[in-house]
Amino acid sequence: MKVVHIIEALGGGVYTYFEDLTHHFEKKNIRQKMPTSILYSDNRNEIDPQKVAQLFSTISTVKVAMKREINPISDFKAIQRLLRELQKIKPDAVHLHSSKASVLGRIACSFLNPKPLVFYTPHGYAFQRTDISPLSKKMYWYIEKYFQKIFGGITIACGDSEFELAKQLGKAEMIRNGIDITTIQRYLQPVSNTKLTIGIAGRITAARNPKLFNAIAKQFPDYQFVWIGDGEERNQITAPNIKITGWFLEKKQVYEQINALDIYLQTSLWEGLPIAVLEAMALMKPVIATKINGNKDTVVPNETGFLYQEMSELTAYFKTLENPLTRAKFGTNALNRCNHLFDTNKNFTALERVYERYFFAATKGSQK
Repeated sequence: MKVVHIIEALGGGVYTYFEDLTHHFEKKNIRQKMPTSILYSDNRNEIDPQKVAQLFSTISTVKVAMKREINPISDFKAIQRLLRELQKIKPDAVHLHSSKASVLGRIACSFLNPKPLVFYTPHGYAFQRTDISPLSKKMYWYIEKYFQKIFGGITIACGDSEFELAKQLGKAEMIRNGIDITTIQRYLQPVSNTKLTIGIAGRITAARNPKLFNAIAKQFPDYQFVWIGDGEERNQITAPNIKITGWFLEKKQVYEQINALDIYLQTSLWEGLPIAVLEAMALMKPVIATKINGNKDTVVPNETGFLYQEMSELTAYFKTLENPLTRAKFGTNALNRCNHLFDTNKNFTALERVYERYFFAATKGSQK
């Protein structure tokens, strides 16, 4: 059974997802029964093209220029290129990642004969964005709804909240995002900060809400804040007690930085299921996160951290977590939750089974 993954935005949590996916599907026993190819765009500033080439060295890959923004000319060229590559591979299943890849990939797949099974993971629906107009949100919702209705396919939601949305739009399954817990735990070291240190990891962009992160830092001048990463909205970060680390091209450096925190703070406005939060949980950090879809799937209030809607709630939460024993307890609970729900090996094995179930059902149907 040949499987092709198409990725428009290979950055942030999606990069980590594909790093783990590559390690899983390159295993000899899996590669023999389910050869995997990846068609990807490397249009993110935080991604080193050479590192991507090394990551995918054991799996067949092709770079295809795709842009997040709607552009009829570049989109048409991307569809043509995807179609050519898919015709060469002749896949049994195509798994699309992100809203833009869903549109381009579904159109390309519609011209294939025989048609492959089509799976789609949004990694956060575009209509959940809060930096766009209500009209744009409605347009994205209709695109999701009618592209699935017209072109078919099965949505594989990356978390519980996304699954609830997906079921409203069409046929859906759920395979939660996961992380390589064993590898991440190698960077777990004792932490002894002179000030309570609170941080976030990821691109400094509208989705992560750097304006809120900055406001929180200003409200709590006695704490040290860290933004692990960089991005186009770094000018929103002005508080003197915030350190911006810049990009790290080696993932181990990111883990070391997360390990050095006392509390992980997620200020995002919308999410699929945030990989960085899972990484913090694997490093036994209590997590305080905005009460939104995605974050709600990771944090258990009063057990692994807290969810908040108003900045005023943070005073009590930070005060509670000033106690190192409480942080340790929450961190242990967080790791246990990761082991139970967010282990990448278990979840990618479940993904294999979903592919096979639909493939065997389709094969049986075609033989009748």
